[in-house]
Amino acid sequence: MIQRIARPLATMMAVLATLFALCGPSLARADELPTFKLEMNNGKLNPARIEVPAGKRIKIEVHNTGTNAVEFESLQLRKEKVLAPGAQSFVVIAPLQPGEYKFFDDFHQQAQGVIVAK
Repeated sequence: MIQRIARPLATMMAVLATLFALCGPSLARADELPTFKLEMNNGKLNPARIEVPAGKRIKIEVHNTGTNAVEFESLQLRKEKVLAPGAQSFVVIAPLQPGEYKFFDDFHQQAQGVIVAK
């Protein structure tokens, strides 16, 4: 009886070990993405223009240094991220074709920016 349980359990453990081995490198690559920083502060963006490499996934770290909530939003990129005052987060963007992609702070409409893929 123990052999009937042990053999399937050993097989399942081997399959799980293989899956973890295959997924490990892809998890490490997420940290290796070209990363760009964006500061949002009560209706101001710094920088308002972010130049990124075309054809590569990128990561944008968004920091809300203001006293009001902000929302990073890009209709073209189909991304949005709401941050409370003092919060920080990130968005990962799929490889972009060369061009310009607008983003803005949805809570402060005057805060307009652009991501330029070259």
